[in-house]
Amino acid sequence: MFDVRPLTVTIGAEIHNINLASISDDELAELQKLWSKWKVLFFRDQHITRDEHVALGRRFGELEVHPFATGAETHPEIVVITSDAERKYAASNWHSDVTWREQPSYGSILRGVTIPPLGGDTLFADAAAAYDRLSDEWKQRVDPMVAVHDYTKTFGRGVPDDKKAEMREKYPPARHPLIRTHPDTGAKTIYSNRAFVASIDGLDRDESYAVIQHLERAIMNPSVQCRFRWQVDSFAMWDNRAVQHCATNDFFPETRVVERVTIAGDRPY
Repeated sequence: MFDVRPLTVTIGAEIHNINLASISDDELAELQKLWSKWKVLFFRDQHITRDEHVALGRRFGELEVHPFATGAETHPEIVVITSDAERKYAASNWHSDVTWREQPSYGSILRGVTIPPLGGDTLFADAAAAYDRLSDEWKQRVDPMVAVHDYTKTFGRGVPDDKKAEMREKYPPARHPLIRTHPDTGAKTIYSNRAFVASIDGLDRDESYAVIQHLERAIMNPSVQCRFRWQVDSFAMWDNRAVQHCATNDFFPETRVVERVTIAGDRPY
């Protein structure tokens, strides 16, 4: 069976002695248990094709096709995330993937394709541990709050107003609990981010920003994080209901390319 090497007490584990291209049903069930426990799993030296990457994602559920991000031409389920001298800041903020959907994602599986010689790590934060470290006063304050998630905060930059209006018809702002409940573990997790949250119901702009900033600082606490140093054909798979992540922006002008499939989820509560 797998060789499991935890990175911290609550989040992150490297999994060895596994071939992601040919896992059995029993191995899949064990992997799902490990994923639920460690929230983000890491794998090295997985020399698999794009077809196999997509097939792996489908073992866990239906895959999303991202309507805004750049996809692989022959594999629409794969999002290609490129950072280079022209595009410096890809994914370099704390977030959970596609929270602007009415039914945001369950999980993401990311592959290292082109990795800079130095830098380009990804940090992952345990959103439940971050919530647990809030004061009781803050927990009581944010528990009932609802946040408005809007894709245009990130993907609407430079897009003409008429095109944004057209896309909003398909992807209207979504309202999700600021603190969501994980459907498998029952844990409460912080579910806000500056990338997609436009406002909080009942608060003005300044108050909304102050709350989002406070929760982001909780996520940014190194004590709730683990860090992954990428290599070519390394994989990370994380639970977007329990984890937030951020790519480091410390490799300019080198190039970093990663490819992601995203597993569809259900409505937060």
